[in-house]
Amino acid sequence: MLGQKSKATRAIELIVIFILAFLFTFPLYWIITGAFKTVKEVNSTTPVWWPYEWTMDNWAKLMSKLKAPLFEINIPFSQYWSEDGNPIVAISGATVPAAIRWMVNTVWMAVAAMLLTCLTSALAGYSLAKKRFIGRNLIFTLIVCAMALPKQVILIPLIREMSSLKLYNTLAAVIFPIVGWPFGVFLIKQFAESIPGEILEAARIDGAGELKTFNTVVFPMIKPGVGALAIFTFIQSWNDYFMQLIMLSSTKNLTISLGIAKMQAENSTDYGLIMAGAAFASVPIIIVFIIFQKYFTKGITMGAVKG
Repeated sequence: MLGQKSKATRAIELIVIFILAFLFTFPLYWIITGAFKTVKEVNSTTPVWWPYEWTMDNWAKLMSKLKAPLFEINIPFSQYWSEDGNPIVAISGATVPAAIRWMVNTVWMAVAAMLLTCLTSALAGYSLAKKRFIGRNLIFTLIVCAMALPKQVILIPLIREMSSLKLYNTLAAVIFPIVGWPFGVFLIKQFAESIPGEILEAARIDGAGELKTFNTVVFPMIKPGVGALAIFTFIQSWNDYFMQLIMLSSTKNLTISLGIAKMQAENSTDYGLIMAGAAFASVPIIIVFIIFQKYFTKGITMGAVKG
């Protein structure tokens, strides 16, 4: 009897998992297939579940509207003495469809934000967890309070700050506000709390300095948390449409989401173009998740059982 109940429970669990997996993956399926549908099929009142006539028109439209350099390497701080206030370009790549430049911008922005956030959060979280100094509890309390602060509240100060630093309308204006993410410090601190103090003391007795102790002892133990934070930060910066909309304006500096919105405004309501752009933009997110999936799962599991 018990065995039959177990089999029935297992069958119900599999059915529920299958339904949830279908619901979560169906939007992605709809976007990918919609990117290859004709205008008639995309705008059909009756849903077309599978393209009857596969077409590349949406992709051709995505890649043909605007042009921009593939990349640009600017002279550091050159915006402070340039006539128009923009950085002076030292090296410029070949001219490509603007969608490819937007994708390069978005990947660079998300990767830079991810690396800088993981670095600063790991150092700050470890310090707050294992170092004893005056004001430690106050700093942590302020960080927790900052997690509840809406981004819109600090929007005007951020814009004025980026303008004063002559970083407005550059990718740095989108990257730097994410680097000081309070959630990242909070997450890594919770992981660092579980590091035994005896291990750190043994490393110091062996003559390891702070940097070596962090690299050889601390970082391997908090790596699952850093991996989870890497995914969170990448997705957060990639999907931060609001901040990108406020901080970026010129065509060559747009991200892929802003660029698709710009093309959409110029081409009325073109759902095929939107789906092609969405499918194009989803590729890096899927790749990053596959790479960091192990750390992501382990990080959530460790955080769930942490007392």
